[in-house]
Amino acid sequence: MILFPAIDLKDGQCVRLKLGDMDQATVFNTDPGDQARQFQDQGFEWLHVVDLNGAFAGKSENTAAVEAILANTINPVQLGGGIRDLDGIQHWLDKGIKRVILGTVAVRDPELVKEACKKFPGRIAVGIDAKGGKVAVEGWAETSELSVIDLAKQFEDAGVAAIIYTDIDRDGILTGLNIESTLELARAVSIPVIASGGLASIDDVKRLAEEDCAILEGAISGRALYDGRLDPDEAIAISKQTQKVKKGAVNA
Repeated sequence: MILFPAIDLKDGQCVRLKLGDMDQATVFNTDPGDQARQFQDQGFEWLHVVDLNGAFAGKSENTAAVEAILANTINPVQLGGGIRDLDGIQHWLDKGIKRVILGTVAVRDPELVKEACKKFPGRIAVGIDAKGGKVAVEGWAETSELSVIDLAKQFEDAGVAAIIYTDIDRDGILTGLNIESTLELARAVSIPVIASGGLASIDDVKRLAEEDCAILEGAISGRALYDGRLDPDEAIAISKQTQKVKKGAVNA
């Protein structure tokens, strides 16, 4: 299990939202590069970055902040928010982003996602954000009639590297991950699934380390890390131990 610390960018700053509401943003660091460095120094192996302004605008809006993050970490970075065409994907991969996350465009233009997977193998993830089980788009401002599993299945054989599944109803309020829905999705498709939204404490990390969660690639943590509710050392130790167990099971 990989634990992905989150850096959500709004107006060039590291923030956390409540329930995806841009008007309920708490600033935790005004220097995204410094935050990336902190997470690397704590021992995390990946970074999950979202351009919140970009998600609403439909184009990258926090370019300087993302570039500062890339300049201050050697960790692989996955980036989402406002990336909606092949040129945008190419731009960020050329800049050093390891994996681009496509969300709104996965609903609006699934063929573009499939084309991107062919052009950039192993470097495209799909972000599926849900409100009440239905997929939300445009920075969570709109809800479609599409179910999470129906959308995911459209990409079953496309070569998607991972699905990041976020339960918006839990995001940023520290109520715990929606394990049941996340596992339901992970069992429905062969694409690796990353849990997101609501990770609140070390108990959530321990739950992710249980046997039934072995099918998940990992989980994203945001507010719990910034608030100090989640101890990085303990969380990373559990995630690494889980990776060892998983690796041993595969090699057995």
